[in-house]
Amino acid sequence: MSVATGAPPATGAADGGERKIRKAKKYNRREAIAGYLFISPWILGFLIFTAGAMIYSLVISFSYYNLATNSAVPAGMDNYQRLFSDPKVAMSLGNTLFYAVLAVPLEIIFALFLAMVLSKLGRGAGIFRTIYYLPKMTPSVATASIFLLLLNGNTGAINAFLKLFGIEGPQWLVDPNWVKPSIVLMTLWGVSGTMVIFLAALKNVPRDLYEVSSIDGAGPIRQFFKITVPMISGAIFFNVIVLTIAALQVFDQAYLLFWRDQTNASPDSSLFYGVYLFQQAFRQFDFGFAAAMAWLLFVIILIITMIQVKFSNRFVYYEGDN
Repeated sequence: MSVATGAPPATGAADGGERKIRKAKKYNRREAIAGYLFISPWILGFLIFTAGAMIYSLVISFSYYNLATNSAVPAGMDNYQRLFSDPKVAMSLGNTLFYAVLAVPLEIIFALFLAMVLSKLGRGAGIFRTIYYLPKMTPSVATASIFLLLLNGNTGAINAFLKLFGIEGPQWLVDPNWVKPSIVLMTLWGVSGTMVIFLAALKNVPRDLYEVSSIDGAGPIRQFFKITVPMISGAIFFNVIVLTIAALQVFDQAYLLFWRDQTNASPDSSLFYGVYLFQQAFRQFDFGFAAAMAWLLFVIILIITMIQVKFSNRFVYYEGDN
């Protein structure tokens, strides 16, 4: 007579484990639903006002769409072929690229300089940070009105200041060679957003690195290029990407300084891509061509951003890298 050995299966424990798993899945599902409900306003806004608008603009870019008559006639590739035959498209794109090459490095340098100065402050640092950030909150129209007075070639405060040193200031708003630098000056007025990002990055640089390098005899300049720049290279890369995209879409500064008053002739060097796109859409009511211009700009920004990301691995240091 044989006797079976071994414990019977623990069915109660198995059932308890399955109940816990089902309960956890139910809880995770409820959490996910709650999360989607909280972000649903953003999702709806993105689908309607961003993704939906992009798809609609792509559709009308293949048509002769006139807002004044609310009519659309299929155009095929005519709008895109016109991009290469319209001389103002090439001119405005060249002005925009020149501005981006000039403005982005200056914004990075100026913002990093301000961030380093503010990072050295002790008592009263918060007050100075607030003061430096205030220009970012100034409306574009108010800023443009101020710079119209500052950049006046005859009575402007900037040229009056240069005269104190015997320098004859240029006609900022008239001379084609100084039009884009004048817009860059207005852009630097609102560089505080970039400065805040640099300030946060500088606060995360370990202090002991500077102490060790000082013991080894490294001076401030060597510390800046060998410690500060590599340690904040991630923030520099982020700001370069954001500022480049913003520079290629520049509109407010050029429009408010040169194109707001249609009664005066504005120099061709102030015709930026965004301004010309605006003119085609809301003055000529040629929305099909304006949509094609927008998609060309989207492709250009995408290509430039991909190139920047591709080369970032050579220059950007992340803390987890060996």
